[in-house]
Amino acid sequence: TLIKSGRIITAADDYVSDVYVDGERIAMIGESLDVDADRVIDATGRYVLPGCVDPHTHLDMPFGGTVTIDDVTSGQTAAAFGGTTCHVDFCIQAPGTSFAEALDTWHGKREGKQLIDMGFHIAVTDLREGGSLEELARLPEQGITSYKLFMAYKGALMVDDETLFRTMEVAAETGALVMVHAENGDAIDVLVKQALAAGNTAPHFHALTRPPELEGEATNRAIQLARIAGCPLYVVHVSCKEAVDPIARAREQGWDVWGETCTQYFFVDYTYLERPDFEGAKYVYTPPPRDRENQEILWHAVRSDILSAISTDHCAFLWDGQKSLGKDDFSMIPNGGPGLENRLHMIHEFGVRTGRITLNRMVE
Repeated sequence: TLIKSGRIITAADDYVSDVYVDGERIAMIGESLDVDADRVIDATGRYVLPGCVDPHTHLDMPFGGTVTIDDVTSGQTAAAFGGTTCHVDFCIQAPGTSFAEALDTWHGKREGKQLIDMGFHIAVTDLREGGSLEELARLPEQGITSYKLFMAYKGALMVDDETLFRTMEVAAETGALVMVHAENGDAIDVLVKQALAAGNTAPHFHALTRPPELEGEATNRAIQLARIAGCPLYVVHVSCKEAVDPIARAREQGWDVWGETCTQYFFVDYTYLERPDFEGAKYVYTPPPRDRENQEILWHAVRSDILSAISTDHCAFLWDGQKSLGKDDFSMIPNGGPGLENRLHMIHEFGVRTGRITLNRMVE
């Protein structure tokens, strides 16, 4: 395939040229390439970008008594239409099972269904019963180079600080990346129980029981533990100033800390959760939508390299039949929303075209 006369945007450059693709690899980039091609695409006046990578998705994932509505085929179809050519999904270790069993399960979800490139992060939930430190240390040899730990969802996915720290020590030895969902799950559990006991069951209490201070506390705790363990740390779905600030401090110090935010946090604020007739349940994801002033804080963090990636945390449920499981109890609403297809459109329109970030930064 020969792509002619497109405006090529990379993380560093912006120029008009041709691109020749041989098989699945870019073989040549140059002006007026003289090569035989089976297919020629005239890209005059168009952007030619690298395929986007979404580092945070949940396809065909069990959660809260149901399963996300997108399987690998439907999710990857949406991704491809939206310019995403690779994504990294989460292989979640069920308590009491080994990492090998978890990987077998998740490979089974993709086999025969895959349309674009994908990888897996391993979600560590249980080092005592199923997974062992030795097995965890061997995962990078199998292409699993990132360990995800949940500091929230007590009684389901959440790990204690001992499990988190032991995993960090393994990562320091293997060179793997530790990813954390950073919220204080113990405190959230207390607040949720108190809200329900008081009869507060509506969707907006999802946000009121997960205040931004608890995201900031857990983010800082993870950063300090990673420093002691000597491992690199990646904080997923950063939603607010309270979590941006400790990441900014860590990066100023030159520590191996990175953060991502998600498309929805630029556009959806807390008031969406207050929409009547259970409409707010559509915006129940974790961390929850925050007060609106956080949106420009996140754009600034992306522009200034405090945050290093924009993912989707794509985790799609039907409103009727899945989100409605929590009709009378906000804590039973499956957490998550879609976004895999629309990320690039949204970042370009509201990031680049409004002047918040450059085209090069979008690609980066």
